[in-house]
Amino acid sequence: MLVVYSPAQVAPAQGESPSAAKPGPVVEAWRRIDPELELVEPVPVTTAELARAHDPTYVELILSCRKANGFGTRDPEVARSLPYTSGAMLTAARLALARGGIVAAPVSGFHHAGWDFGGGFCTFNGLMVTARTLLADGVARRVGILDFDYHYGNGTEDILRQLGRDGIVHYTAGGEWERPQQARAFLKDVPHYLDLMDACDVVLYQAGADAHVDDPLGGFLTDAELERRDRLVFEGLTARGVPVAWNLAGGYQQPLSKVVAIHEATYRAAMAV
Repeated sequence: MLVVYSPAQVAPAQGESPSAAKPGPVVEAWRRIDPELELVEPVPVTTAELARAHDPTYVELILSCRKANGFGTRDPEVARSLPYTSGAMLTAARLALARGGIVAAPVSGFHHAGWDFGGGFCTFNGLMVTARTLLADGVARRVGILDFDYHYGNGTEDILRQLGRDGIVHYTAGGEWERPQQARAFLKDVPHYLDLMDACDVVLYQAGADAHVDDPLGGFLTDAELERRDRLVFEGLTARGVPVAWNLAGGYQQPLSKVVAIHEATYRAAMAV
């Protein structure tokens, strides 16, 4: 499988969230299970591309560390990683469009970032940066964002309200699916959400690890149910002929190895397809 990764997209862990530091351990875990894994260098996004989804002043303040990032810090290492984080998502989507199939971007921290704000461990919304850049560049006419993180994608919705929904299909499971008693119904409904993406040229899939029932910040799915979720997504979109670029999304269990194991299971589900 193609994996878009560079050490430049890694930053030190910040506070309660391991997400800034987890791409390295995740990629190492994937290498152990997939001898044919192919690493591709991400192309960092430009400030102009970030400004396709964000207020230009907000972009400049974040990158110059004059405004706190989504972790609530002004860490220069985080600022340096951000163009590569969104760049990995955009590069993965471009590769998925060009080659078809499934491409992984081991990045996270997107869907709580809105037009001119960050929060919830998210600084720039790489989903919207990617979608709007693909549309602006004319390489896609319709982009799907399938957000199966446990939490509601408020930042994505904020940007869509600010800039419009033309060419973008967005579904966020957070807020609608929350309790273990809903797991069976959620999995039954997954094909319906894939139908929404049927006419898309590419789907950006947030494979949220925080949907795990043991996650301290939420969760309602067991290991087996998470695996079923990911298989349904990868199988369903592949059957529809829709390429997929997917990322790591949330996951806050300790030790970090528990989160890495969830992302490893998602990778196995993609490999199986």
